[in-house]
Amino acid sequence: MSPTVQIHSLQYCVVSGQSAPGDANAGRYDGGMTSAPAIRRAVADDVDALAPLFDAYRRFYEQPGDIALASAWLHDRLERGESVIFVAEADGQLTGFCQLYPTWCSVAAARIFVLYDLFVDEGARRGGIGRGLMLAAQAFAREAGAVRLDLGTARTNMRAQALYESLGWQRDDVYLTYSLSLADD
Repeated sequence: MSPTVQIHSLQYCVVSGQSAPGDANAGRYDGGMTSAPAIRRAVADDVDALAPLFDAYRRFYEQPGDIALASAWLHDRLERGESVIFVAEADGQLTGFCQLYPTWCSVAAARIFVLYDLFVDEGARRGGIGRGLMLAAQAFAREAGAVRLDLGTARTNMRAQALYESLGWQRDDVYLTYSLSLADD
C-alpha cells in the first residue's frame, strides 16, 4: 500500500516503492531515514527547523547564508498568510519544502499560485520528496480554486526541469520574463 497524505479533503500518493496510478516515476526514499516522509502544511512552530533548509536553498542560488534572515522571512510569510509552505518530514526531521505564493491572472480572471521555492536536503534527494511536495502543491492549489501553477527555474537546473516535465508541467517558449532590480546600487 502506498503512503498517502491528506491535505484538507484530498489524498494522493507521496513517496513509496509503489507508483500511484499514472505516476510511473514515483520513487522511494532511501536516504537513511527509517520511515517514509510525510508531506504536510507547515505551521509557525516549524520555522526553527525549516530555517536551515530555507537558508540552504538561498545559498544554492548564491545568496549569503543567514539563518536569522531565513527565520524572519518564513515567520513573516506564515504569520501574515502570505504564502503556503509544505514540508516533508521523516523521523522528526524536515527534509524538504516547497513554498507557494497566491496571486491572480488578469487574462484568465482567476486565482493562480506561483511555486517559487522547492528544495530537498542534499542527503534526501533522489527519493521522491520533491515529487511529493509538488503533488501536495498541485492538490492544494486545485482545492483553493486556482486555475494554474507557475514556476521559474534556472536554465541550467536540468534535474528540476526533468521533475517538472515528468509531472506534466509545460515550458513556456512564447513569453519572456523580465525583472527590474529596485535595490540601491
